[in-house]
This record gives sequence, structure tokens and C-alpha cells, in this order.
Amino acid sequence: QVQLVESGGGLVQAGGSLRLSCADSGRTFGLYSMGWFRQAPGKEREFVAAITWSGGNTFYADSVKGRATISRGNAKTTVYLQMNNLRPEDTAVYYCAAGSPSSIRGAEQSQLGYNYWGQGTQVTVSS
Repeated sequence: QVQLVESGGGLVQAGGSLRLSCADSGRTFGLYSMGWFRQAPGKEREFVAAITWSGGNTFYADSVKGRATISRGNAKTTVYLQMNNLRPEDTAVYYCAAGSPSSIRGAEQSQLGYNYWGQGTQVTVSS
């Protein structure tokens, strides 16, 4: 059973950095693709970044490209999202999600293929 727990959110000034972590307490998502999504107040949840189960491919939303890096831990049971040069518009609840390759089907940017979701971690960027 995949059980995702996010951490690392908080309050940061514009221009600052945060590293979000997503751990699988069930230690089973090594073979899953992982994604980060975010939802700002009054807005729909949107894609941020994703990484395939092997870590060989990464994907980023245009809004964070060049400022975000997604990576997997050596044991592949933790996924990180390093966010640099944060902007007030990055303020949102950030969710990690896991999906099997058969569910994702190459569409890492779509929420539809992700089977498991964490509870989210709040990121607030002050101007």
C-alpha cells in the first residue's frame, strides 16, 4: 500500500528556496512515477513536476522550469522537489502523487493517471 507523506513546506520570502519531500511510508512506490501538483486558493490543482520510476525522465510545468528540480532518493522511496527563486505566485498547497506506469501511460502531466495522493504541504511565498 502506497502511503505518501509530504514535508518541507513553509513560509519563505520571494527569491528564497524550499525543498519539499515526499516519502512513501509503505515503501512500495519504487516502481511508480511520481508527480508534484499544487493548488492555489480559488484555483484548480495544476501540474508542477514529475519523474519516472527509474528517474531517467523528468517533466516540468513552464511556470517552474529553470527554478524547480525533481529528484528521487537512492532507495527511490523518497521524492524531492527543490524550488528556487520562489515567487508569490508559487503560493499553494503542494501535493505529491504516485502512479504506476500502466496508469500514467506516458502522461505524467495529467492528474488522471496518478493512483495515490498525499495530504499536501503548504508553501507560502511573501513578497
